[in-house]
Amino acid sequence: MKIHIGNDHAAGDLRRELLSWLESNGIEVIDHGTTEDSSVDYPDHVHPLAEGVLADGALGILICGSANGVCMTANKYPGIRAAIAWRPDIAGLARMHNDANVLCLPARFIAIPDALDCVRTFLETSFEGGRHQRRVAKIPCA
Repeated sequence: MKIHIGNDHAAGDLRRELLSWLESNGIEVIDHGTTEDSSVDYPDHVHPLAEGVLADGALGILICGSANGVCMTANKYPGIRAAIAWRPDIAGLARMHNDANVLCLPARFIAIPDALDCVRTFLETSFEGGRHQRRVAKIPCA
């Protein structure tokens, strides 16, 4: 499995924990994030992640302070369905019902163990299809 990950300056500690967990579980990580604690512009890290997810069909994880900015930016890409989650059940439903392909985590509002549970659930959950497929097909504006 391959995962794209991206983050801004607000997500350093969570990013390190997620990278360690992903790599220890044999997941190939393509890192588009910053290692700096000084302020960066989150879109600079979202754009390469979204392009990578679209290019190879992998899933993505984005992290910023509230998760709002990274989620808004990622969702500008046709084919990206980014969802904010702070609990595992929300992460699971994003995959199961919305076929989300990018998980957005709010680093300033989620404990590391909860974030790891969200990621685990996101990666282990499949899109249910069925009635949800019809709804997901209606998401794009054009």
